[in-house]
Amino acid sequence: MLAKLMPAVAVLGAAVLAAFSATVPAHGQTQNYPNRVIHILQGFPPGGNVDIIARILAHQMEQSLGQSIVVEAKPGLAGALAAEAVARSEPDGYTLLVVPSAHPAYGALAKNVKYKVVDDFTWVSVASFYPFMICVKADSRFKTLKQLIDEARAKPGELKYGSAGVGSILHTTVELLGNQTKTKFLHVPYRGEAPAITGVLTGDVDFVAATTGPISARIKSGEFRALAVTGKTRWRDFPDVPTVSETVSPGFEVISWTGLAAPANLPKPILDRLNAEMRKAVAAPEVKSKLMSMGGDPRATSPEEMKALVARQYETWKKLAVEANLSIN
Repeated sequence: MLAKLMPAVAVLGAAVLAAFSATVPAHGQTQNYPNRVIHILQGFPPGGNVDIIARILAHQMEQSLGQSIVVEAKPGLAGALAAEAVARSEPDGYTLLVVPSAHPAYGALAKNVKYKVVDDFTWVSVASFYPFMICVKADSRFKTLKQLIDEARAKPGELKYGSAGVGSILHTTVELLGNQTKTKFLHVPYRGEAPAITGVLTGDVDFVAATTGPISARIKSGEFRALAVTGKTRWRDFPDVPTVSETVSPGFEVISWTGLAAPANLPKPILDRLNAEMRKAVAAPEVKSKLMSMGGDPRATSPEEMKALVARQYETWKKLAVEANLSIN
């Protein structure tokens, strides 16, 4: 009888072992990570803010990881094409995503997102934070944000603002401002932030919410006037510019960021290694200097902190989508 049971026991044991092996990575896979080329995807055109940050991080991290890191641009749908590709990849640490704060904004507004905005990713660390500056042309009649809001209330839908496109973080930031101050603006989408900024200079739009990187030097040169900053505190480069919260909407805060993510279910040893490498990279003097020159506040986070940030912003934009009736087809 025992002899008859042995083959069945062996088959059952093999099945259990196979199932266990399929769900738990081999010790060698995590212990020897990385042992081949790592690919970092980013979802915006080459040469843009996200692409530059991806290359800065990749260059620094490959030195200590001891493996080449290839940065690949997969632009489209406010970064959603790259995010979808990474979400569908193997969680082995060899396909990563440099992701900006547009990720939760687009995910909340778009109707056909093909991944779960928070749960389909392993969140590694933020690399850099930066607020937005609400700006007008230097000779604009608006000297303060309150003046702009007061006129928008008096003339609903007449004041125009530019953005980097429907669903971009520059778009949702102004819509959140309008929603919280009970005002209505006319949105003029452009194909990127640079043409939206130019639109203010040409008078095609009245104002713009711009990232600190591309707008700071132009504020200092006198081309633009900064009315407010969207962060919780005043920005280091413009201590005289008040926050939105100080002026027209108590509690208002929009902080943009760029960081690193991976597919969901990344093994913890690999996650811990990548988080440690991100912390080292962000703390490196040359990386910190470059990120600051781009208008950022270089600061690494724990995976838990990054996940909480993404989830919190996703809920903010979902609430806005409902209250302001915003959506992207």
